[in-house]
Amino acid sequence: MLKIFDALFHIIDYKYTVVENQGYKPPQFLPIDYLKIMSGFELLGGVIVSGSFQNYDTQYLKSALSILGSNYIGVINYNPSYTDKDILDLNKIGVRAIRFNIRRGNQDIIDYIEYASKRVFDIAKWHSEIYIDSKNISNIKNKLLNIPLLVIDHFGLSKEGFRHVLDLTEKGAYVKASGFGRLDFDPIWAIKQINKINQHACCFGSDLPSTRAQRPFSLKDIDLINDNFDESQSKKIFYENALKLYKVNKRRSFADVQDY
Repeated sequence: MLKIFDALFHIIDYKYTVVENQGYKPPQFLPIDYLKIMSGFELLGGVIVSGSFQNYDTQYLKSALSILGSNYIGVINYNPSYTDKDILDLNKIGVRAIRFNIRRGNQDIIDYIEYASKRVFDIAKWHSEIYIDSKNISNIKNKLLNIPLLVIDHFGLSKEGFRHVLDLTEKGAYVKASGFGRLDFDPIWAIKQINKINQHACCFGSDLPSTRAQRPFSLKDIDLINDNFDESQSKKIFYENALKLYKVNKRRSFADVQDY
């Protein structure tokens, strides 16, 4: 059975706050829904990423992490009002990073992205993740280069700006091999370009449930990676790189959460 650490997926639970973003509200997608789709793999853990539709709510995340177990971690939208204690409390439940959604968020984020990234790194050693169209990276590249540890979602989306993604990879950034149906270029080509720079930088993410994607995640996306990379490279992409990034080494079985 193929081992996977899923570095990007969303949980959407309407028992908690879900807000409309740009006229869109996503369908519900619970931990059990996620695990059913991924039941054909040996899941080593994963990363629940807060979407724009969750704003600053973390209650859904606390619930999902308590269900999925300690090998799953959370990524939250950065709230400027968080105290140091708030950050440390969230760290206790498994939050390990903040996310800046420039693609669908408030452009004011750019004004504090560097400060916020350094702050959470100093307090809790959290890294920063960014959802951005790579065409726009050049406008804030100097800020991004000053972030202690950066992760770029969905390859940066656009081929036009992909050279900026590669520049950041050369400086130590990780890149999520996710959102294949959101791209305007070949993801396999992109992974090969990243691997030429650093074979430890690319981390697979299913992007489930693929909210607003032109094409949702398919199990064929996993086959595509397996068909184009040798076993050693595939291991790095599917789990080794992400386990190192997120410092996760435990595993909990699907049977543990079937009764949710």
